[in-house]
Amino acid sequence: MSERAARLRAALERRQALVVPGCHDALSARIIESAGFEAVQVSGFGLAGSLLALPDVGLVEMKDILDITGNIARAVKIPVMADIDTGGGNALNAARITERLIEMGVAGVNIEDQVFPKRCGHMEGKQVISAEEMAGKVRAMADVRARTGRDIVINARTDAYAVLGLDEAIRRANLYLEAGADMAFIDGIGTRADIMRAVREIRGLLSVNLMDAVTGVKTELIPIPELAAMGVARVSIPIASILVMHRALTDFFCDLRSSPTGILAGEVHRITSFRDFTRFVGLPQYREMEDKYLPPRGGVC
Repeated sequence: MSERAARLRAALERRQALVVPGCHDALSARIIESAGFEAVQVSGFGLAGSLLALPDVGLVEMKDILDITGNIARAVKIPVMADIDTGGGNALNAARITERLIEMGVAGVNIEDQVFPKRCGHMEGKQVISAEEMAGKVRAMADVRARTGRDIVINARTDAYAVLGLDEAIRRANLYLEAGADMAFIDGIGTRADIMRAVREIRGLLSVNLMDAVTGVKTELIPIPELAAMGVARVSIPIASILVMHRALTDFFCDLRSSPTGILAGEVHRITSFRDFTRFVGLPQYREMEDKYLPPRGGVC
């Protein structure tokens, strides 16, 4: 059993609204870890924005998703949850991708029941596949876990709330849990009352999505302690990292471009110092390795 998967599973089973921020690359994952969060997830919205500068409408290739997820899993020690969108195709594709994620040491995986090409859960125009087709994907993924004897937390997301309503979203969540998912995720759920009902009627762990933790986008922005009191297992904050990065870079470079001197002398509050950044990414450790393994620099006799 994956040690990180076991830690993630234990944290979710507390039903105390484990906050799992989204990252868009290995650096943002390391920053989230250093801030003290217990787990991190890969943000499909963030990957599309950072890798392609495009919207989250199914344009990122699965190879790129897996490569970046592997980089993230290697960059941090906390559990990482992957985002495989609709599973790369049918149930067989979802099973194969699950094998790859287990080999990478990924602790959990999000899969959703949208029609491909999918789109961010808070965008308009979503469509969902049949609940039975999605349940087949979940069963195939759970069978991989059983066959390999290695753990991975399966989070089955339904986008039915916006398309078909709360009753159908709850029905699908329970169906996916029965198929082998460990947690159900109703994306775009709107209100405190709907969340409370979902917690009561879903026969397993529930995840909700507060998007950026500032606006909530389409979900009522409820304080984490209140969600914990309701019994919510996970709170997803998937898009904050890419939005914060976009704001910071936009502000910096717009101000730099408009500066009469072409520089921003002394405005150190805008940046991490060169020394602090190189420490954060591990330069001192690499210098120690150079001293240990490489010959001294200098001319050849």
